[in-house]
Amino acid sequence: MEWNLRRMDSELREINPDLLQPSKSFKKPSAATVTLNVGGYLYAAQRQTLARHPGSLLEEVVGGKRAVQHVDGAGNAFLDRDGPVFRHVLNFLRLGELVLPDDFREAELLRREAEFYRLGDLARAVEEWEQRRAARLEPALLELTDHSERSQGFRIYCSDAGFIDRVKGRLVQVSKSRMDGFPEEFEVSSNAVQFRHFIKSEMGARLVLKEDNTFVCTLDCLKLETVMMALRAGYRLVTSLDSCRGSVLHSEALHFVK
Repeated sequence: MEWNLRRMDSELREINPDLLQPSKSFKKPSAATVTLNVGGYLYAAQRQTLARHPGSLLEEVVGGKRAVQHVDGAGNAFLDRDGPVFRHVLNFLRLGELVLPDDFREAELLRREAEFYRLGDLARAVEEWEQRRAARLEPALLELTDHSERSQGFRIYCSDAGFIDRVKGRLVQVSKSRMDGFPEEFEVSSNAVQFRHFIKSEMGARLVLKEDNTFVCTLDCLKLETVMMALRAGYRLVTSLDSCRGSVLHSEALHFVK
């Protein structure tokens, strides 16, 4: 039996001398690609990808600054970490940004792995992703309220600042032959805008719907545009305060939820 094993070993070496030798990817710093065994999962990547963040554990390993303590049967560096989650670590190194599926449920584990690999940018990106996801899970509230004196305009508040940005992106101010962006005087915060007038911020100036150049000269026109944007964005009207029992546009306050 011992002779047979020695013979098999000899024959295998004749077929492929590297088959039973440790992986050369770590022995040769010039090797373009590196294979890692992470928790039993094999990952192949370019050396420069793994070394993209100076000071990280991976950069030290592939750069020869840190000795490889464990190898697998094929001689690949072995890291006793979570194998499936390393996919997202590697994609972050490749893309330069964190891209996760919407149903990802292991953010805390990924953050811990990022800390182990000393990838501070990835750890911060995971935290920001968790914050954005939590915000998406909370209902977005939208409120349109008239000024106490209706002729003086109305206010738009939305818990999703992105909707306010879309409203601002839909409107521009035109004065004479010049077209400006959204008037700063109407901005209250990232979540609210207050329209106080529509035609008289300066002589001849007026708000215009950017895409079709329709003049926004009345409160109703601007309110209708905002309502239509809300409905197209998936908001549902839940309450309407209407003291004069007129149309939705004449309501003192409209509340939407998404």
